[in-house]
Order: sequence, then C-alpha cells, then structure tokens
Amino acid sequence: MKEPAIDSARGPLRDGPERASADPLRARPPRRLTATTITLAHGSGGKAMRDLIADVFVQAFDDPELSRMEDQARIDLTALGAHGSRLAFTTDSYVVDPLFFPGGDIGSLAVCGTVNDLAVGGAVPLYLTCAMIIEEGFSVELLRRIVQSMKATAREAGVRIVTGDTKVVPRGSADKVFINTAGVGVIPEGIEVGAGRALPGDKIVINGHIGDHGAAIALARGQFALESTIRTDCQPLYGLVRAMLDVCPEIRALRDATRGGVAAVLSEFAEASDVGLLIDEAAIPVRPEVRALCELLGLDPIYLANEGKVVAIVPDKNAGALLARMRSHPAGADSAIVGEVVVEPKRRVVAKTVFGGERVVDLLFGEQLPRIC
Repeated sequence: MKEPAIDSARGPLRDGPERASADPLRARPPRRLTATTITLAHGSGGKAMRDLIADVFVQAFDDPELSRMEDQARIDLTALGAHGSRLAFTTDSYVVDPLFFPGGDIGSLAVCGTVNDLAVGGAVPLYLTCAMIIEEGFSVELLRRIVQSMKATAREAGVRIVTGDTKVVPRGSADKVFINTAGVGVIPEGIEVGAGRALPGDKIVINGHIGDHGAAIALARGQFALESTIRTDCQPLYGLVRAMLDVCPEIRALRDATRGGVAAVLSEFAEASDVGLLIDEAAIPVRPEVRALCELLGLDPIYLANEGKVVAIVPDKNAGALLARMRSHPAGADSAIVGEVVVEPKRRVVAKTVFGGERVVDLLFGEQLPRIC
C-alpha cells in the first residue's frame, strides 16, 4: 500500500475533471489512528495501515490532491517544462542516530538533504517522495513529530511531498525509523555546474561555519559528559543557491558537504577536474566550540558532516560579487573565500596550516562518526 500521490505542479491548482474527482475523496470523514505504538498490522495493507497513512501522513502533508490514494505521483509535464528543459532526479536514505538532535531531527534532515542535492545541481526542487521503514513498537507520537517536521521543512523549502511508501518490520529488525526520500527538480536554461569544471585561478567559497552537524550529533548521543550549545546546521539551500546563480551564472561547481565533510567535496572536485586545490585553514569558518570538541575527541572539522553547507568553485573575477551576495542571504551570512584552484599538484587538496606549513587533505578510509545522516 502506497502513500497517496498528487499530480499537480507547485502553485495554483488546475481546474477541470481531475480536480473535481479529488473533492469527493477529500470530503470523506478523516480516518483516525487510535494506536499509541506501531504494530505489524500497520504494514499489512489492511485497515490499520490505511488509518496510519490517512491520519499520520495525509492529514499532516495536507496537499489538495493527496486523498487520491494512488500508487504513483502524476506530474504535469507542462508545469515541469516551465522551469527548464532538463530533469534533475536524486534519492537518499536517512538512518541518523539519535532521531532528534539540537536544531533538527530525521524528518527535517531527510527533506533538506534531498532538496540540497537537487539545488547544488542548479535545479529548482519541486517534488519529493517519502518512504519510511518503521520498527514494530515505535511510538506513534514520535512518528507524528517526525512527519510534522517534514511538512514544515518541505514548506520552507518550497517543495511538495507527492508520493511514498510505508513498511513495518519486526522489533529488532531495524533501529526505530529509517527514511528514504527521492527528489525531482528542473534545471533552468543556461545553468551548467559540475564537479569536473574547475579551472586554475578559480576561487573556493563556503557559505559558513563547518562541522556543526557532526558535532551536534556526537554530543546528542550522550556518550560524553559535555554540555554545549552546538546545533545542527541543517537547512534547505535552494534559496541561497538561486541567489548565487543569479549573481554568478558562471559558477563552475557546487556540492553540499555532508558525509566526509568539506574534505570529501574538495577531493571530488580536484579529481574530477584534474587540478589541485589549495585551501587556507585559517580562512575556513569553524565555531570555537566545534573546534574545541574536535581537539578533545581527536577529530578534524574539515572531515565533519554538514547539512547546510555548500562548497562552490567560481571564477576569480566573480568571487567578490558572489561573496557579497551570499553574505546578504540568511543561509550565507558567514560565507568566506577559503582557497583557490591551482595547476599542481594535480588531483590533490593541500591545506596551508595555521602554523605556516602545508598538509595534504586526503579522503578518510572510513568515517569519523557513523550514522550522522
């Protein structure tokens, strides 16, 4: 049994037979879920599952067409084409532990992560899917909180959750809740960004403090007797990226720095473009409390995960104007130019340290902190 789907584009609803056919369904009395915990019956395809979908998902997402209860989203191609000629399509899964952490939760993370993957391709994010794998015994109240968070974040990001799926697995077969989201967007004409487009002389720009998300998750797990005000940086980035492209359509490359942090993104740029990247550690924004936590735990902030940071490669001539525009946007107030593209050493990222030396920034073999997204 699938989560219901919609077929209208973002914006005013279309008139006509399709709209009319949805109205009687919306007029039906809403189903109510009375259970306080999820049982295997909620994944069985029967009445319990219908009540779960209708009460927890349909009413929360509150889309005019959701009550169709179809097994797929039906997208108006004319509406899509109004945004551009190329489709951007992405998917990601979220297994973060804990589910709730300072400044966010698995729901907001799932929406932001997928919206941001579309945005850094230059796309206008439009539609998301939501598939949940729920462990038997999970609290219905906590599930409602997660879904409400997804709703609020999707509204902030300007996207619609149009279809999905719900599965329930026996107790012990999963860890509370896993979420998969897929996203669809459209790339406007004239926008071309990619990891392999960096050129010597280009500048490297980041939109603010790095490592906040990884640090917040590490502390939220309660494994350290530490108190801190560190919060995740989880946020939708499309508004910032749109502002960046407005002032500098020539942006070479964009990538959100999630798992593997800024180091992973820079390494991907260097390898794909067959260039070197030289960064200045002193120029990279890191909050004092994040830096202190990293020193205490033996971590490096450049490898910590982020969920609201974009790394951009831009032509030198545009860097100043772009930086000013980024700093005028709420998601980029602390933006900084942190390095440049060089000819040698090819496919390497080199950091100038605060002590005046240099070090190679390589990809980690594993992950500093597992299950951070």
